[in-house]
Amino acid sequence: MTIVLQARGVVRAYGATPALRGVTLDVEEGEILAITGPSGCGKSTLLHCLAGIMRPDSGEVVYRGARVDTLSEARRSRLRRGDFGVLFQFGQLVAELSAADNVALPLLLAGTGRREARTVALAWLERVGVGDVADSRPGEMSGGQQQRCAMARALVTEPRVVFADEPTGALDTLAGEQVLTQLVRVAHEQRTTVVLVTHEARVAGYADREIVLTDGTVDDTGLGIALPAGRHGR
Repeated sequence: MTIVLQARGVVRAYGATPALRGVTLDVEEGEILAITGPSGCGKSTLLHCLAGIMRPDSGEVVYRGARVDTLSEARRSRLRRGDFGVLFQFGQLVAELSAADNVALPLLLAGTGRREARTVALAWLERVGVGDVADSRPGEMSGGQQQRCAMARALVTEPRVVFADEPTGALDTLAGEQVLTQLVRVAHEQRTTVVLVTHEARVAGYADREIVLTDGTVDDTGLGIALPAGRHGR
């Protein structure tokens, strides 16, 4: 398998409080990797470093052979608008925009014409099962609908890697399963790599492999666990 993303000795602290203590891991192209562990173990910090949202204090983040952590903020932002897609726990949709306009936003920022961007956005909303809320604003949608719109926005540029940070943490079980089922289906259809942060075993069960963090380090007992194939597997 091809390694698409790597962390090498990644260290990150918030003031005097360490969050990551030398994390090293490889992410294979096309896989869904779950990063699990208890609250406060550094999962979200690791995801933010891998996605170029923040820089590690030391160590390296490498994407397709090139350093991410040494890029300028502008270049890391371009990476997140193109090769990377990010899905947060609370969706972070723009409240004043319709679902279709929210999904079209990354395309517009990349220079796509408004009409084309809307057409592509509508197709993605249909693809993830919420085409009927295209003209609704976030406040008019359920939590599950909002999160699927946010997922469509993360996928609309057809990124190579999607980073999902507790994507079902604010949803009930049924809505969470709908979001995860759609995400896994699209990822496998497009060979999209997914880095999925969660503290829930049920959510990790949708992944192909699991890495466990404990106190900011990779727990060797959880290194590279291949999850059993089932209804969520390939």
